[in-house]
Amino acid sequence: MKGAQGVENPAFVPCSPDPPRRAAASASPSGVEVSGLPADPRGEDPHGPPASSEPSPPPAAPPPDAPGPPPPAGAEGEEGPCGWRDCHPRCAQRCNTPRGFLLHYCLLALTQGIVVNGLVNISISTIEKRYEMKSSLTGLISSSYDIAFCVLSLFVSFFGERGHKPRWLAFASFMIGLGALVFSLPQFFSGKYKLGSIFEDTCLTTRNSTGCTSSSSSLSNYLYVFILGQLLLGTGGTPLYTLGTAFIDDSVPTHKSSLYIGIGYSMSILGPAIGYVLGGQLLTMYIDIALGESAGVTEDDPRWLGAWWIGFLIAWLFAWSLIIPFSCFPKHLPGTAKIQAGKTSQAHQNKSTVLHHTDENFGKSIKDFPAALKNLMRNTVFMCLVLSTSSEALVTTGFATFLPKFIENQFGLTSSFAATLGGAVLIPGAALGQILGGVLVSKFKMACKNTMKFALLTSTVALALTFVFIYAKCENGPFAGVSESYNGTGELGNLTAPCNANCNCLRSYYYPLCGGDGVQYFSPCFAGCLNSGLNRKAKIYHNCSCIGRQLEIASIEESFIFEAKAGKCATQCTNLPIFLGIFFITVIFTFMAGTPITVSILRCVNHRQRSLALGIQFMLLRLLGTIPGPIIFGVTIDSTCILWDVNECGTRGACWVYDNIRMAHMLVAISVTCKIVTIFFNGLAIFLYKPPPSGTDVSFQSQNAVVTTVSVDQDMDKAENEGDKPEDNLQN
Repeated sequence: MKGAQGVENPAFVPCSPDPPRRAAASASPSGVEVSGLPADPRGEDPHGPPASSEPSPPPAAPPPDAPGPPPPAGAEGEEGPCGWRDCHPRCAQRCNTPRGFLLHYCLLALTQGIVVNGLVNISISTIEKRYEMKSSLTGLISSSYDIAFCVLSLFVSFFGERGHKPRWLAFASFMIGLGALVFSLPQFFSGKYKLGSIFEDTCLTTRNSTGCTSSSSSLSNYLYVFILGQLLLGTGGTPLYTLGTAFIDDSVPTHKSSLYIGIGYSMSILGPAIGYVLGGQLLTMYIDIALGESAGVTEDDPRWLGAWWIGFLIAWLFAWSLIIPFSCFPKHLPGTAKIQAGKTSQAHQNKSTVLHHTDENFGKSIKDFPAALKNLMRNTVFMCLVLSTSSEALVTTGFATFLPKFIENQFGLTSSFAATLGGAVLIPGAALGQILGGVLVSKFKMACKNTMKFALLTSTVALALTFVFIYAKCENGPFAGVSESYNGTGELGNLTAPCNANCNCLRSYYYPLCGGDGVQYFSPCFAGCLNSGLNRKAKIYHNCSCIGRQLEIASIEESFIFEAKAGKCATQCTNLPIFLGIFFITVIFTFMAGTPITVSILRCVNHRQRSLALGIQFMLLRLLGTIPGPIIFGVTIDSTCILWDVNECGTRGACWVYDNIRMAHMLVAISVTCKIVTIFFNGLAIFLYKPPPSGTDVSFQSQNAVVTTVSVDQDMDKAENEGDKPEDNLQN
C-alpha cells in the first residue's frame, strides 16, 4: 500500500482480529472526517477539526498508538449492548452479532412469506365462497399488499436510513402480526356457515330452472376488512426488505454481505411453501370447528369450506413474539464501525453522484427527499439494474401464479396435484438459487462489476432453458362438443347435442367426466348419464346416452362398470418428468441473479442512500413487475381459451378448456421477451458502470458521518512521512 496505488480494502483480507481503530487508520493516505467517533480512523482532516454530533463534549484523544475507547452504550448513532435501557442481560449479548440479527430477520421474513404469499393465496377461493365475492374483488384483496408497499416504500426507506433500523423491524413485526389478526376477524363476526342444498349432476328431465337472478349479500362487505389486513401487512413488509437489508449490509464485511442477504431472501421464498402446506392442512378441518360444529359433509362435497383463519392467528402470535427481540438490538451492532472503516466505496461515478461533501443533517428533513430521489434517479447504472429486476419479477410472479394451471392443462392433472408439483419445483428452486448466488459472490469476493457480470451470465443460461415450454407442449385430448362430436351428432363448439337435449344441463357446472370411449365430457349431465355409484371410492356413472357403446362388450355388468368415471381422461403426454427437471434448473439460474443484483444496487449507489435505493427498487419492481405480471399472464392465457363458463345470464366466467399448443407458445414468447429485456438492461449497466478512480478512496463510517473525498496524490507527503504504517497496522 504505497504510493498512489490506493488503499487496500480490509474487507477482502482473510478473517483476522480487527486492528484498533485508532492505530489501524492513523496514517491512511486519504483524509476523512467523521463526527461522533472517538478518533479519526483515516487520518488528519484537511478541512479542520470535526464537529461532534453528541450533546456532551468529546473525550480527549488517546495517544496515537493506543486503541480508541468504545462508544458509549445507548448513545444515538453508536454501537451498544443488546437490551432495554439499563437492562442488558448477559445471555442476550450472544444474539448481538450479525448472525443473531440474521436469525431474527429470517424468522420475520419467513412469517411474512407464510402469511402474504402462502396463507392469503391458498385461502382466496374459500373466502370467495364464504363471503360471496367475485374473483375481481378477491383480486383487489391480493393487490392491496403491493399498493401499500408502493406507497410507503420511498418514505420508510428515506427516513429509516438515519433511524434505528432494528426498531423499525420491531414496528414491522407489530404491523405484520396486526395485519394477520385483522385478516382473520371476519370469521368471528360473520356468524355460522350455512350449508346449501347439494346439486344433482346427472341428467334430470325435470330440473328446476334457476333463471337469471342477481343477488347481493351483506357478507361481501367484509371485503374492506380483508383489504385493511393486507394494507397493514404491506406496511410491515416495507421496512423488512429495505431497512433490514441495509442493516445487514452495514454489519458485515463486503464479501460476506451477499451470503447474508441471500440467506435472508431465501427465507422469504420458503415462507410461501410452509404457508401452502400449513394452509392446506388447515383446510381439511371444518370452517366452524371453533364453535364445536361438525360438517356432516366430506371434503369432496362442493359445499365444504375449511378452517382458513387458524393459520393467520398462528402467524399473528409468532410475529408479535419478534417485537421484543428486534427492539433490544442496538442501532449498530458491535464492530460495525471497524467494518465500515475497512470498506471502500464502489459507487458509480458520474456528474450527479461524485460527492465531495455531504451534510451530516442531510436526510433528516422531508425537504431533502426530492434531492435524494433525483440523485438516485440520475444514476444510470442503478436505474438499469432496477429495470432489469422489474422485468425478471414480471415473469417470475406470472409463473408463480399460473404454473399450476399450465401443468394442470398440459398434462391432464388435478388442480391440487398440479399445485403441489408447481410448488415443489418453484419454492426449492428459488430458495436454492438465492443461496447459491449469495454463496458464489461471497466465495469469489466479486466486486460490483463482476457481480453484475455474474448476474448477466445466469440470466443468459435461464433464457436458453426457457424454451423447455415448447418441448413440454401436449395436444388436447378429445373433448365432446369442443374438439370431438357426440358420436357423429351435434356441432363443434356446442355442448348440447340430441343425446342430452332433454337433460336441462347447466353449463355453469363443470364436472369433467371420462367416458369409456376415451372422450372427455363436460359433466355427467352433458354425457347423458342417469345414474351414479361408487367403485373403490371412485365415482362412476352408467346409463349414459351420449357415450358410444363398444360392440365387443358382451355383458351388461361389464358395460355398467366401464361406461364412465369422474375426472379427466388420462393424458398420453409423457414429458412431465423431463419438463419438471429442466424447469427446476431454469428456476435456479433465474433466482441466482437475485442476490447479486441486490448487492450490485447496494454497491453502485452512495452509501447513505442504500435504503432509499432499495425502496425505489421495490416500488418499481411492484409497479412494473409483480403487479402487472399476473395480469399480463392471465390475459395471455385467457386468449388461448376454447371453452368458457357461461352462466344463466349469459355472463362469461372462468375458462374450462385451453388450447395447449398455443398456451405453450404464448408463455415462451412472454418469457423470452422478459429475459431479453433483463439481459439488455443488465448488460447496459455493466457498460455504463464507472468505478471510483484507483487514486481515490472513499471510506464510510456511520450514517451520521461527514465524509470528504480526498485524492491520494494531495495527501502523498503525509503518507511518505509516516512510512509504511498503513500496511503494518492492517496486518496487526
